[in-house]
Amino acid sequence: MTGEPVLEVRDLCVDYGVGPGGVRAVTDATLTLRRGEVLGLAGESGSGKSTLAYAVTRLLRAPGVITGGEVRFHGPDGVLDLLEADAATLRRVRWDQISVVFQSAMHALNPVARIDAQLTDALRAHRARLGAAERRERAVELLRLVGIGEERLRSYPHELSGGMRQRVMIAMALALEPRVVIMDEPTTALDVVTQREILDELMQLKDRLGFAIVFITHDLSLLIELADTIAIMYAGRIVELADAQRLFHSPRHPYTLGLLNSFPALHGERVRMEGIPGSPPALTALPAGCAFHPRCPFALARCAHDVPRLTEPAEPAEPDGAPAARSAACWLHTGGEHVPAPLARVLGSTP
Repeated sequence: MTGEPVLEVRDLCVDYGVGPGGVRAVTDATLTLRRGEVLGLAGESGSGKSTLAYAVTRLLRAPGVITGGEVRFHGPDGVLDLLEADAATLRRVRWDQISVVFQSAMHALNPVARIDAQLTDALRAHRARLGAAERRERAVELLRLVGIGEERLRSYPHELSGGMRQRVMIAMALALEPRVVIMDEPTTALDVVTQREILDELMQLKDRLGFAIVFITHDLSLLIELADTIAIMYAGRIVELADAQRLFHSPRHPYTLGLLNSFPALHGERVRMEGIPGSPPALTALPAGCAFHPRCPFALARCAHDVPRLTEPAEPAEPDGAPAARSAACWLHTGGEHVPAPLARVLGSTP
């Protein structure tokens, strides 16, 4: 079950570069991550998912610049604005309270350091009271948490399989029992069996330890099963935000619908998959109005010049009796427009 907020992002904006040559990579992103929740970020490559995550943790490399917004972390010592925090405070919070599993475990791990050294680095920095024997004991415990034997402590990353390296990265992220774990494409390039094993172990650890997860991926089908809440990003904006089941059964944004139609169902009748025509726009030359309108089969005249805001669609409560808690950035749902049937489904209806 999810609980109180642990991370709140409000109107976050991120640019690459400054002045006339700057490019807006994330625009007005607003999210809330709650304790014990899995919040998924999905979208095509270049949509701003990783940029948003690294901005939240202040890990953006130059020329990335945070140009607006607020990021509030609810930690054991109260609420901290991460965008206003100084370097010492960030060093104290990172890994101890907020950790990151980076893309590509082979490149994220130090190729010339053994696994035990990499697992104990964070312990040495944040748990100075622990002696060498205690740090090693904790390293063994962490490897066992993710299904790796003690004998691998003295291995180098190249001596491990891709799945084992990914497990080591997850173990490192959990070393200090943080409140929030940000996972950036953690199963990319792994076979589906290894991916399933790692994700099953991850969910068991989440339930056992109580941390919250921000899970970034381009694979929406994976998030439907894994996440509690999903945010869909396109061209640097969040275009839809809803709980996973509502988003899957009754999407409200045409881009979300296109993503859902791009992967096959495992059950039911065989249907023709439909891709999304065209390609995502370059951030240096975004179209006017809604950035998705050149690819949208339901575009209205105003979509070409007015940018829609992320708002709650005007719709009644759904059959389960709960309000249709969701938001979408689409002019079709602002009232007065005919909403196409695929974007007007309610939870429990037949697609």
